[in-house]
Amino acid sequence: MTENNPSKLGVLGVLAVPNPLMKPSDARPSPRILFGPGRLAELPECLATLGVTNVLIVTDPGIVAAGHVARASALLTAAGIRSTVYQGSHINPTETDIEACRDFAKSINPDVLIGLGGGSSMDTAKGCNFLLHNPGRMADYMGYGLAKNAMLPFIAIPTTAGTGSECQSYAIVSRDGTHEKMACGDPKALAHTAILDPELTASQPQNVATLTALDALSHALESAVCTKRNAISSAFSAESFQFISSAIRDVLTGTADLETRGRMLYGAALAGSAIENSMLGAAHATANPLTARFNVPHGLAVTMMLPHVVRLNLTDPDIALIYQNLARELDAPLIDWLEKTIELAHLQKPEIPLTAIPELAEAATQQWTGRFNPVPLDHASITALYQKALAP
Repeated sequence: MTENNPSKLGVLGVLAVPNPLMKPSDARPSPRILFGPGRLAELPECLATLGVTNVLIVTDPGIVAAGHVARASALLTAAGIRSTVYQGSHINPTETDIEACRDFAKSINPDVLIGLGGGSSMDTAKGCNFLLHNPGRMADYMGYGLAKNAMLPFIAIPTTAGTGSECQSYAIVSRDGTHEKMACGDPKALAHTAILDPELTASQPQNVATLTALDALSHALESAVCTKRNAISSAFSAESFQFISSAIRDVLTGTADLETRGRMLYGAALAGSAIENSMLGAAHATANPLTARFNVPHGLAVTMMLPHVVRLNLTDPDIALIYQNLARELDAPLIDWLEKTIELAHLQKPEIPLTAIPELAEAATQQWTGRFNPVPLDHASITALYQKALAP
């Protein structure tokens, strides 16, 4: 790691990064978090405190096949709680996907929703919650706090360690037709409880574990430097990065044990809390058009863009200090560590024609998250990022 500049050290020898403490900010609450192996067994107790008896579990066929749904349902049945399973969640859920879940939910009239699975299952459950007692389509709720009517209690149970959706009040939904990602947020959509049981992440296929881990890493790094960062979000970002960076290499190489998976899962949740209290940046702004236009998986798209965005942000001295502070426990400067870590994943970069860059850049300029990148973006700078990321 690069030697610290003594003039930049604080009283404890920690890099004196730009202090966000006096910056005006609003802190959002976190769900109740139950963390640890075997904590899924406490699901009935969580529901008992809410006084509910009719549960809708929103999930996907892969989670059903892994046995997690059967286990959760058995726990509920033993506690005298009725449960119904909706397994129609899809990757990158669309407005139509959310409406299908909403229609199913209306047929059983649940009094609580459970999102069991990856980010897509949790987003589907949260989206369903918006529309169950509020009119219109998800596009009507793009933004924050636009839902006028009450929502059901929501329990989030992630089986992947990546999105941090369990700690966010946003449902990420793709617009029908254009596949534009819409962030639809509301304080009522935040989970009442998030159960983080690392035993559930053992069933992830290696490619899913890889891409979700890299996605979580991008969340920690982007929330740490975005222009909406504040004292609360910065604490979450820094802590999440320490958990993720200590676990991600074992995850990427397929050698993670239960303890390592637990660190990854907890770090991903903390990164979700960091986003909830701040925002993201250029890596996500440039990744989303790759997913919408060329169907590049989100984790891969973000990973393709992230090193180039970090290099761009390093041109801001204050941001360089934040990165240096995050990397103080690493064995190399952040950008070097990041690139070597990504190499461990052996990702297959999709072939995207360079002629698509103008279209991608135009779409990226419309992405909400790009407005919060610490180095301001324009069409030219976004074009340069794509040229570097997509070069053969």
